[in-house]
Amino acid sequence: MEGRRFCIGYALAPKKRHSFIQDSLVTLAASRGVDLVRIDTDRPLLDQGPFDCILHKFYGEDWRKQLMEFRVKNPNAFILDSPDSIERLHNRISMLQVVSELKIDNPDESFGIPKQIVIYDKETLFDRQAWEGLKFPVIAKPLVADGSAKSHKMALVFNHDCLNKLKPPIVLQEFVNHGGVIFKVYVVGQYVKCVKRKSLPDEPEAKLGNVDGLLSFSQVSNMTPREKIDDKHYMMQLDDTEMPPLSFVTDIARGLRRSMNLNLFNFDVIRDSKIGTRYLIIDINYFPGYAKMPGYEKVLTDFFCDLAQKKEALNNPDKKKDVEDKIVLDLQSTDQQTRKIGNDEIGGGQSVEREKKGTPVQD
Repeated sequence: MEGRRFCIGYALAPKKRHSFIQDSLVTLAASRGVDLVRIDTDRPLLDQGPFDCILHKFYGEDWRKQLMEFRVKNPNAFILDSPDSIERLHNRISMLQVVSELKIDNPDESFGIPKQIVIYDKETLFDRQAWEGLKFPVIAKPLVADGSAKSHKMALVFNHDCLNKLKPPIVLQEFVNHGGVIFKVYVVGQYVKCVKRKSLPDEPEAKLGNVDGLLSFSQVSNMTPREKIDDKHYMMQLDDTEMPPLSFVTDIARGLRRSMNLNLFNFDVIRDSKIGTRYLIIDINYFPGYAKMPGYEKVLTDFFCDLAQKKEALNNPDKKKDVEDKIVLDLQSTDQQTRKIGNDEIGGGQSVEREKKGTPVQD
């Protein structure tokens, strides 16, 4: 990359920092003119830098205010991504609402979300009418999806008898047999990568009436032997599982990216065993564990270099056309949303409350 070096300041929780900011990424980025510099979240953001870009997974009213002040003082800098856009993913209802709004023309495959309801209190939890249209088994998930350990605590519920073990507010999502395989789709700007992981095994309907209790787990794609109750919950083999069409997955990824105004996220997809061309999106996560994605260093470095080119183009009209098709459409959401921060009042977003002090996400 020609010209001056491009400096990215990152604000990440310790666990995320240790997994993402690896020497292999830092070295590759530096060799291409991109410097990754840690932001000290105990010090004012404006006292640090200068930064061409802020890469963050850090929340709270104080942090939002600091980003607002930074954006006002640095109008040509990028913020990945806007707190307002990220906030939508902290609520499992608003998270998947965007999926229902997508319009993708594909005659061979279809997509959607599983049937689900939100339960705010114990009374509604035991109200059979509230469950109308929802069949067991269901997956119970915390309503808040902020990346904390608590937000990952889920349970596969087989019948009404064990509902008293659940703690609202929760989302109850109908379990769909999907061959014991989940597809994780990673998105980095315009780049899309789909991988397959082991998941919860199918639950034959004939056996549901004979199952007592519930199965607790942390993440559908990361169950450990200690989280399995018996042999039927061991993961199925991946070898024979066909991947979804890449063009189909890419269309969904780019549609979500435009709708959510986010550049760094992944989403989990399952294939309905009854309808082999029907796919269901069950979760969306901001700034996921990219280090688990093969070759993540090059993917992220390419994205960082695209950012640097975009910033150079903004300051040099002669080069704007050279990167307009490749960069402006790719990063349009970043540019729009970061500018929005400087105009918004602090504390907007979805219904999930935040502490005033900056809050890192432990994932």
